[in-house]
Amino acid sequence: MDTQTKEETSALEKLYADTLQKVERGVIAKGRIIAVKHDGVVVDVGYKSEGIIPISEFSEEELSRFKEGDDIDVFIERVNDEEGIVYLSKDKALKIKALETLTAAYNNNSLVEGKVTEKTKGGLLVNVMGIKTFLPASQVDIKAVRDLDSYIGQVIPLKVLKLVPQKGPSNHASSMSIVVSRRAIIEEERSKKKKETLGVLKEGAVLKGMVKNITDYGVFVDLGGIDGLLHISDISWRRVNHPSEFFSIGDEAEFIVLKYDPETEKVTLGYKQKIQDPWILVEEKYKPGMKLTGKVVTIADYGVFLEIEEGLEGLVHVSELDWAPRIKHPSKYVSVGDEIEAVVLSINKDERRLSLSIKQLQPKPWVLVGSRYKVGDRVTGRIKTLTDFGAFMRLPEGVDGLIHISDLSWTKHVKHPSEMLKKGQKVDAVVLSLDPEKERMALGIKQLTPDPWQDEIPAKFKLGEEFTGKVLRLTDFGIFVELEGGVEGLVYSSEVDTSREIKEGDEIRVRIIKLNVEDRKIGLSMKNLKTHES
Repeated sequence: MDTQTKEETSALEKLYADTLQKVERGVIAKGRIIAVKHDGVVVDVGYKSEGIIPISEFSEEELSRFKEGDDIDVFIERVNDEEGIVYLSKDKALKIKALETLTAAYNNNSLVEGKVTEKTKGGLLVNVMGIKTFLPASQVDIKAVRDLDSYIGQVIPLKVLKLVPQKGPSNHASSMSIVVSRRAIIEEERSKKKKETLGVLKEGAVLKGMVKNITDYGVFVDLGGIDGLLHISDISWRRVNHPSEFFSIGDEAEFIVLKYDPETEKVTLGYKQKIQDPWILVEEKYKPGMKLTGKVVTIADYGVFLEIEEGLEGLVHVSELDWAPRIKHPSKYVSVGDEIEAVVLSINKDERRLSLSIKQLQPKPWVLVGSRYKVGDRVTGRIKTLTDFGAFMRLPEGVDGLIHISDLSWTKHVKHPSEMLKKGQKVDAVVLSLDPEKERMALGIKQLTPDPWQDEIPAKFKLGEEFTGKVLRLTDFGIFVELEGGVEGLVYSSEVDTSREIKEGDEIRVRIIKLNVEDRKIGLSMKNLKTHES
């Protein structure tokens, strides 16, 4: 801090002296209020005449508060013996007392208080006991202040940095340039705290600190005049995505000193080390197959992290969320903060991995299917997939059964399942075979009705009888024809009437020339018909 020179002190005294006119000038006296009039306040200062203070020097609040007999400090400006009037000033008395206080604070390095009134170029203006002082922006705090407006209206402690008389046109001191500082107080307090902190600072010490800054890689903590770094890896035994998950600026907590270099004053802090590493006893406390409860702390594309205890997390992989063949995104099953149950699948202490499962709490779908259904049962589901060899039907339990293409119809020659089924279609089927261990199930649609080849077809389609049918397909080896009831037969190429042009969709007259129940085939002919087509 600057030291006030003798010249500056002399100039200050001269400033006071320049305000007086007579012998009595420069005197601050204790007066007693005699009366409050419309043009001023009458005060007895022990002189042969009473003095008067201009009414303009009082606020309405002061005028309402003052009463006869109250004491008041006044500055004797001049005495007019001829008129018998003593001219007094309350404001100058207060200003001189304030300047005396500020001068004493400057010389003694003591504190004063002031109220921030406005922002000005380069800083703030502060009212200290009625004196306007300047608080530079650089002296507001130990770090740069972005929002000076936030200080307006605050009453703050200050130190006087400079107290310099300003010369007027006559080369005499007419006012004071007063510079104050809040930063100086903070620095002194910080220096004092730092000394106290250094007295107890050592590796292993537990110190209280306040979070002053947060970065992607850690947290800076004010331990009291000295800063320490808490690295993100030392915040918690569990996985930390960002330090802001645990701390906010201004938070106070206790930290452990991990490393301290007295020469550089570099301090490395720990927070998770306040508790024992939960992974040390993980294999003793938890076993595969054990049920436990955890809190959802993180949801990722590949699974859900559950906090089992402070610092101990387990992963429910996405494949362990549901028995369904197609798993939805983990966020569709749980939300952060949920308390859920899980089963321990495996523990790897060295790699700090705890694998959990949610779906294992529910019976395996194939186990349910094996207990609910048997061969011959009728089931309902929706077609999920169509392939060249058949269709997969999804049951309510979430498993798929195969309807082979050969089990779609008793009578039709189906080339592709799409001829009879659509994806998403709700259908009934019959369980043909079931093997839960191998997760296989065969279903049939044609088995919903009796096999017409056993009785109906042999009885209806006899050798030699003639029928009208619809041409389905033309091939090199013959013509496939749909007969009554959707039964298909084949007109052998040697039995085709070549005298006419035939195309798909035509209706033709045919005769039964072969019926093979075992192979489920009907042979047809267009020749030697008893009934001719018109």
